[in-house]
Amino acid sequence: MLIRLFSSPRRGVTALLLGLLSPLALQAQTTNSGTDKFAQLETVLPTPNSYRTASGAPGKDYWQQRADYDIQVTLDDTKQTLTGRETITYTNLSPDVLPYLWVQLDQNVLEKNSITATTEVSQLQDRMTFNAIESLVSDFDGGFKIESVTGKDGKALKTVTNYTMMRVDLPTPLRPGQSFAFNVKWRYNINGQQVRRNGYEYFPEDKNYLYEIAQFYPRMAVYSDNQGWQHKQFLGGGEFTLPFGDYKVSITAPADHVVGATGTLQNPSQVLSATQRQRLEQAKTAKKPVLIVSQAEAVQAESKRATGTKTWTYAAKNVRDFAWTSSRKFIWDAMQIKQNGKPVLCMSYYPKEGNPLWGQYSTEVVAHTIKTYSKYTIPYEYPVAISVHGPIFGMEYPMICFNGGRPEKDGTYSAQTKYAMIGVITHEVGHNFFPMIVNSDERQWSWMDEGLNSFMQYLTEQEWERNYPSRRGEPKNIVEYMRTDKSLQTPIMTNSESVLQFGNNAYAKPATALNILRETVMGRELFDHAFKTYAQRWAYKHPTPADFFRTMEDASAVDLDWFWRGWFYTTDRSDLALECVKYYTPSTGDPAVEKARQQQLQAAAAPSISAQRNATALTSTLVDEKPELKDFYNQYNPLAVTPADQQRYTAYLGGLSPEQRQRLGQQQHFYELSLRNVGGLVMPVIVQLTYADQSTEIQTIPAEIWRKNNAQVSKIIVTKQPVVSFVLDPFQQTADTDLSNNAFPRQAAASRFELFQQQQQAPQNPMQQAQKASGK
Repeated sequence: MLIRLFSSPRRGVTALLLGLLSPLALQAQTTNSGTDKFAQLETVLPTPNSYRTASGAPGKDYWQQRADYDIQVTLDDTKQTLTGRETITYTNLSPDVLPYLWVQLDQNVLEKNSITATTEVSQLQDRMTFNAIESLVSDFDGGFKIESVTGKDGKALKTVTNYTMMRVDLPTPLRPGQSFAFNVKWRYNINGQQVRRNGYEYFPEDKNYLYEIAQFYPRMAVYSDNQGWQHKQFLGGGEFTLPFGDYKVSITAPADHVVGATGTLQNPSQVLSATQRQRLEQAKTAKKPVLIVSQAEAVQAESKRATGTKTWTYAAKNVRDFAWTSSRKFIWDAMQIKQNGKPVLCMSYYPKEGNPLWGQYSTEVVAHTIKTYSKYTIPYEYPVAISVHGPIFGMEYPMICFNGGRPEKDGTYSAQTKYAMIGVITHEVGHNFFPMIVNSDERQWSWMDEGLNSFMQYLTEQEWERNYPSRRGEPKNIVEYMRTDKSLQTPIMTNSESVLQFGNNAYAKPATALNILRETVMGRELFDHAFKTYAQRWAYKHPTPADFFRTMEDASAVDLDWFWRGWFYTTDRSDLALECVKYYTPSTGDPAVEKARQQQLQAAAAPSISAQRNATALTSTLVDEKPELKDFYNQYNPLAVTPADQQRYTAYLGGLSPEQRQRLGQQQHFYELSLRNVGGLVMPVIVQLTYADQSTEIQTIPAEIWRKNNAQVSKIIVTKQPVVSFVLDPFQQTADTDLSNNAFPRQAAASRFELFQQQQQAPQNPMQQAQKASGK
């Protein structure tokens, strides 16, 4: 029998419902309107074939192309220019005949008439930075200057350049299994890093340059089974899609520069001193980073100018790209770890401006990242992993990445700077796994590398330090973005160049989605196995979104189509509301018990306002004045227990089985929860019950509760003791965007406002304040 009713102001339920609990109390399920959020993705995902299977694994006929490079480049530290020549050997492992090849010219994004410059939207503001103005009026002469493209015989090949893509017409079509080698000579002006995320940084104090060089050579586009040539223009947002191959790269730089690069150094005796080589050997067995070039040595080098040049030669096998760095300012440290029995030399290159942060943390973060990612995905198989410090805040390449995070000139730094630096190194080193090894198409789907990598970054940060202040990964951190107007959002499954709010949509939202999958939808055991299976299946291959979606389901036996559809294909938000709670207890049938309980309810009920006023306003009623108007019912007490009541109760008990009589004597409480999906994103229902003794219980209901009605459902919960409150998503696991409708009885949201004076000075970092207070 219903004895208490919670109701939201929105619903305004006031009726008192009476009766025994029955299946009819369940809310009727209605037909969904619009798209069924549990509809399978079969009609959306590509049809499986012999190249890519329905399980998400590579098929028996899977193939991919190969491109090998032999490159020689020269850095001009006076003019900030680069000249180069290369031989590309392209091997056609597809079943198709290719009449031409497509080569990427990424530096052309910096040409004055580039498609990026002409299509970029912009507005003038009342206040604008120098960098913003510089981007509008710059006369920088960017882009590749292609001097020649020739075959092995030295004859010129016909080419056509379309912005950042160059077509090379072949003398004869390239048949399956054949290779074709051709040569390219080029040069270009190196940009400052305020323009792009690679280039040079100038240090006016000592008049030196630090170079972080990438996208520096014409490189092959991908030709694949699922889309043919991937030759979408490079506009600056959607990054790189590249085939695997072997690289031999010779870099000629000033003689006093230290050069680091993808791969392993082939000629250490020609470019390193005996002391440096000895220190590198020590690093192979050290428990902490060993300085190969100390700060004192780097300071001495930056104050002088050696004459001549040195050529550093690096080689890398089975990588999709190559990048390098060069400066006379570099401090260099290294520490070798073992990963799956194989040595990995973890290293950092950084100017003195990066200390003390970089010397203390960078290489340790590199090593920690390699170990943690390897645990959750596949063992790291490359021989080195490098972090380079420059002004940009992060860019990744195989075995090497460029990272920001610089302390103040006095050596102090804020907690934000420290954790941002650790986070960016973790993220960029982690990109070795996604997309450098699990080689997804960044030009099309940024989330497949940035989102998966941001999720892995979150796991790695939490294993670095307990309660690490991770920026992305926790569901509560994505709520503000998901609350924004839908016109300002795009689905995760949007082309990289069309994504709105790139950081939130390509990084944070998919990372959060994966964390919710792991912690709330699938559980850690199922998720970790499926995620590792995906990495194992697609290591050194080219996966698509469908391969990821299908593998996660195939390896876990969890139907996730509803999750992919909601989180990745829509801009729906998570907002479940607990609109009404109805409280029932079964009637005992015993008239002595039930009528006594009704008497208690009547006694506890407050009289109406009219009855309260009539008690004093009316001195008497007509029946009071004329007793002859009274009859049986003026003396009758309907709540008094009669012999007839007892006879009916005895007969009722006689009709019950022993088991039913036992259940009737048990104390049970029935609660009907009315749930509404306000935000549109179907999610598991996580309910915290708080009992009268203040103990709590968590009940998790899978998202499939919404499968027959995506918008509104009810759920009955049975307890042995009374519940005093219900709260949805108490640990903020589902990125619920409105917590005000999550509790019954309703709870006021706690917050504070701050009083302040205008034009307050920004506080200094606490480390700096402490040093000043101590007189240091």
